[in-house]
Amino acid sequence: MIKVGVIGATGYVGIEIVRLLQNHPQAEVTVAVSQSFVGQKISDVYPSLRNICDIECQDLNMDAIYDKADVFITALPHGISKEVIPYLLEKGKRVIDHSGDFRYKSVEVYEKWYKLKHEMPELLNEAVYGLPELYRDQIKNARLVANPGCYPTCSILGIAPLLANDIIDTKNIIIDAVSGVSGAGRKTDLPYQFCECDENFKAYGVATHRHTSEIEQELSFIAGEEILISFTPHLAPIKRGMLCTTYANLKKDISTSELLDLYKKHYDGEFFVRVLGEGKLPEVKYVAGSNFIDIGLVVDKRLNRVIVLSALDNLMKGAAGQAVQDLNIMYGIPEQTGLSAPGLYL
Repeated sequence: MIKVGVIGATGYVGIEIVRLLQNHPQAEVTVAVSQSFVGQKISDVYPSLRNICDIECQDLNMDAIYDKADVFITALPHGISKEVIPYLLEKGKRVIDHSGDFRYKSVEVYEKWYKLKHEMPELLNEAVYGLPELYRDQIKNARLVANPGCYPTCSILGIAPLLANDIIDTKNIIIDAVSGVSGAGRKTDLPYQFCECDENFKAYGVATHRHTSEIEQELSFIAGEEILISFTPHLAPIKRGMLCTTYANLKKDISTSELLDLYKKHYDGEFFVRVLGEGKLPEVKYVAGSNFIDIGLVVDKRLNRVIVLSALDNLMKGAAGQAVQDLNIMYGIPEQTGLSAPGLYL
């Protein structure tokens, strides 16, 4: 049995990891760290876990917790991992991190977009970007996996086959993305209060959202050239779920059905990537609560442009579910273990 420590266990991502691992046949949560709820049972913080997971929340005391788990999944804010991750690695532990601190290969790009000085640049070359559909082989033996952001996962997987096959013009890619409110985490900030979000729909971080740089990095690796995108995130009055709409100009005349065939070939064997048939488009309702990403597309013949839609659950394939998928890969377990449940639908 794999012993898993969750640091930041009472945030939305952390508690989703705890929940998922309750039904994992080969992994168990042996330590849960929460600065806000030290000494309380995690089932008192989230009563849905009563009689399922009743472990006590621990303080972030590295000397006291490091030997309680084989692998640690960290769900901490950006920029505060410097006192956690190097310590765990030195103790021979493996780490799956949810911050943006290890997703970049360039210190300069990270510091520009996050407005923070990177305290551990020596780990950037070692860290593996935790998107299994791109880096499965590297994830297998990694000590440090940087779990991707939710917007990047949804955007990258949506457009990757087009860039990998040199189908689109790389100079004018536009991505409009919509996320549920849980994507902001368990905050009490005014913009995320019920009366601010309900019956509202708004853009934020226009032309400045930090995930822009993460998406650009990975798309550039796929295309073999520098890619710049126009990325606009939006907040929708739903709890969980994400839909990305990507616009790109085609280099040649190609039909919707031909592109769908290309996508199906590209993602052949990928259990969690569902390429929809012609005339069908993704909806958040069909993926919420699951680790699946649904992808559909339409070719606009008038403009010789492809419009790709991709949908996932921002807490699942966009965060906690993908972390468990990475965990499975790291320990040689079938990827769908503990993750094959369908979406909630209702």
